[in-house]
Amino acid sequence: MNPLMPMPLDQALPLLDPFGFGRAAFDYWRDAIERSVLYMDVMRQRGNQYLEHIEKTKPNVLGFEAEVVVDGRHLPRPVNYELLRILPPEGVEVDLQARPFVVVDPRAGHGPGIGGFKPDSEIGVALRAGHPCYFIGFLPFPEPGQTVEDVVEAEIAFLRHVNETHPESSEKPMVVGNCQAGWQVMMAAALEPDIFGPILIAGAPLSYWAGERGHAPMRYSGGMTGGSWITALVSDIGSGLFDGAWLVQNFERLNPANTWWDKQYRLYAQVDSEAERYLNFERWWGGHVVLGGEEIQYIVDNLFVGNRLSTAQLATADGRRIDLRNLRSPVVVFCSRGDDITPPPQALGWVRDLYEDVDDVIASGQTIVYCVHDTTGHLGIFVSGSVSRKEHTEFTANIDYIDVLPPGLYETTVSSAAERSDADLIERDYLLEFKARSIEGLNREVQHREEDDTRFATVARISEINLGLYRLFVQPWVQAMMTPEASRWIRRMHPIRLGYKLLSDRNPLSVPLPVLADWVRADRHEVGEENLFRLLEQAASDQISRGLDTWRVLRDQSIERLFLDVYGQPLLQTMVGLGGNAHVHRRRPGREPEHLRFLERRQRELQSRIAEGGSHAAVMRSVIHVLGGSPTTDERNFKRLRASRAELEPGSTLADFKQLVREQFFILKLDRDAALAAIPALLRGESAEAIRGHLAHIDHVLAASGDLSTHASQRYAHIRELFTQALEAVVPVERPEVLAEVHGEMESGARAEARARGEVEQLLGQLMSPASDEPSGSSADTGASQSSKASPKASTTSRRRSRKR
Repeated sequence: MNPLMPMPLDQALPLLDPFGFGRAAFDYWRDAIERSVLYMDVMRQRGNQYLEHIEKTKPNVLGFEAEVVVDGRHLPRPVNYELLRILPPEGVEVDLQARPFVVVDPRAGHGPGIGGFKPDSEIGVALRAGHPCYFIGFLPFPEPGQTVEDVVEAEIAFLRHVNETHPESSEKPMVVGNCQAGWQVMMAAALEPDIFGPILIAGAPLSYWAGERGHAPMRYSGGMTGGSWITALVSDIGSGLFDGAWLVQNFERLNPANTWWDKQYRLYAQVDSEAERYLNFERWWGGHVVLGGEEIQYIVDNLFVGNRLSTAQLATADGRRIDLRNLRSPVVVFCSRGDDITPPPQALGWVRDLYEDVDDVIASGQTIVYCVHDTTGHLGIFVSGSVSRKEHTEFTANIDYIDVLPPGLYETTVSSAAERSDADLIERDYLLEFKARSIEGLNREVQHREEDDTRFATVARISEINLGLYRLFVQPWVQAMMTPEASRWIRRMHPIRLGYKLLSDRNPLSVPLPVLADWVRADRHEVGEENLFRLLEQAASDQISRGLDTWRVLRDQSIERLFLDVYGQPLLQTMVGLGGNAHVHRRRPGREPEHLRFLERRQRELQSRIAEGGSHAAVMRSVIHVLGGSPTTDERNFKRLRASRAELEPGSTLADFKQLVREQFFILKLDRDAALAAIPALLRGESAEAIRGHLAHIDHVLAASGDLSTHASQRYAHIRELFTQALEAVVPVERPEVLAEVHGEMESGARAEARARGEVEQLLGQLMSPASDEPSGSSADTGASQSSKASPKASTTSRRRSRKR
């Protein structure tokens, strides 16, 4: 090589930049510019998507094809809601005899469709399980004069239509209410309980005064604005329409770090892979809708500020009281500690408000199941794919079990099968377990404070005063000045809406963006995460995010302190009428005389039926008694019990089964000793063979979840003694050794079956292992045995496949 020839640049750079700082800076600078161009192009696409979406007549973000079956605009009391039937995607088969699923979408500023936003969603899970699915959505603008009661009546009409469409299904539809739709569903079910099946409310606020100190800052909003007069003002500015963008803006203010930085920086940092997910979510988040002024005023006055739903103080225009204790369907409450919009106290506080104790829940015939997620946020409860694949899948798979669960208060947990010692007894990847809870235990989640109730009651009184003053002195002037056209322009100029419109193709300055973005994508120079300046960028981003989060904490603490100090003043509380004992500001329906009389009447009815029901009542009573001695119960016992029911009563329906379970549970709860003592009388008239068969069914059910606990075993021993008494009435007493032998066979039958199945599977595993060249001998057998022991996971997998087959 000629030493006078210049050295190539790529070889000279290490000499000129030995530590690589210059090259790293250049690579980062080029990558940052390219990411900026791509980021702005995504913003342009977001704006175009927003404009296209809001200009549709019926915009929604459903990820499934659907057809309208009932249009709420044609009902006697028209509303802007509609019932859609979800068309199963290709390759998905639906069983028309299975329980229908109805998902109700929240109308809280955003458009419809979030419940079926993607394949891993509430609708997607139900479709894959073979259930017919329906969706209750809404249109962007309300019907003239539409009220909350009209919407509730429309949902009742939709449920009736679903029931009429599926007469071949013996189970009532499962109804899923997300967020704001949750309290709508509960109101509808309280008015017409007979048309609802199990109800799942996800992230739904029902007790608005509840909350934990230091969290849930949104519950202080009514007090900090002086009540609901501000809602009336915004509606009047909108000429009777309330712009949902104001609600969305309130949600965004809850987490400024995510709104103003994290969400946008995540897109900028990962623009090559994050754009599609970002645009899909923004299609729903930016689809702002409009609510009727009368609707939102009712919601704020009666729910948010008045908190009248969870205390049974709401009544319809025709005089019907909306009491959530009227529900006859099981209610599953799904909430999360990571939810700052509907924290667990607001999702669960209504249980404490309505019921004095668990005996009150049981006497009312109510089954309440709650599941508290540890981390997911508000939207993650009904949007997150991981939550859908785990919690929602388990709720769907076990909905029949939940439907027949005895009355009471339960906490449910979802555990991974792979992490359990009894994984070989679990058919799916997860197991749903139920643990009985008390109202006192629930209070640890609700964290109720009597002094806070007085503060919020003070806010409610002041809200009524301020709203009255506004309507008397201000409202006539605002309504006189506003015109529909002026209201439309004000909605268009809302800052959130402008953020979408200004970055779209309608802005002439965005014309070069698609050209530049295509040029960048054609020759992209993406920098690696190990780049020094990329690491500095991420560190700076973290600092900005922490700074905004610190500001949020200080803001929320200041608001909470101010709220507690202002509305905790005894003088202010006295001035609004809360100083004397004559005014009860927090109603507890569970303590009222008429409810106590109802409980006494219910107990007398059950007392007269202790010795009625026959052998089926004896079997069910025995199973409930034994399982009542276990710390937990799960889906496996139910599946065995339902299979036994199909053999004992082939013609009975799930509704009959549910009635049998609940009645026997009540009887045991009322007088356990008398209920157990009546078992031999219930078996009177049965043959010895039939009695043995009933006891074998009980043993088969109890063996489903492994060995019984010590307490449960003692209860089962008592049941065997009672069945022995019934047998002795049929079989001669001189043969007690024969009876003992029969009982021993029945007790061990199911466990022997499980052991035999395990031996067969082990033999199959040996046969499937690689064949040895040795013709015979112990060494080959030993090798197969060691291979089987060395792969416990493979053994578990084969057991699961065997069960599925």
